[in-house]
Amino acid sequence: MKAAFYKGVPPGARGIYNRLIRWWTRSDYSHVELVFSDGLAASSSFMDGGVRFKWITFDPAHWDFIELPVALEPTARAWFDLHRGEKYDLWGNAHFVLARIPHDKDRWYCDEAVAAALGVTDAWRYDPATLYSALLFLTPSQPASAGFLTPT
Repeated sequence: MKAAFYKGVPPGARGIYNRLIRWWTRSDYSHVELVFSDGLAASSSFMDGGVRFKWITFDPAHWDFIELPVALEPTARAWFDLHRGEKYDLWGNAHFVLARIPHDKDRWYCDEAVAAALGVTDAWRYDPATLYSALLFLTPSQPASAGFLTPT
């Protein structure tokens, strides 16, 4: 199992939104997927309506990957099975800009869903950059591959 962090830029309005997330979080990443050992990906996506499983062809030029402990996979998959179909948390995603926006316990944005599936406490506090950093800490033998996250 691995986490896949999106560093590509899609065309149109989606690309603008991706750039804004990256700029605000000072990160190379705007989205994250959890990829299970069978290749099925899971996340929460505004475009897909919320929490879902999806087959994705990952272009390594647009994604960075962090290998995760295999022991986390059954619980993570069960979390996505339990929450499948729950809505995307667009307002919650905006809390990174406007901190007073409360967390919605029935809606999820991508990094929050992946963090919660992995058993991270207060998953709503994470953005793609902080989740990337936290997961590197979980697996410290892996080198950072993204700009400002590279250890000195």
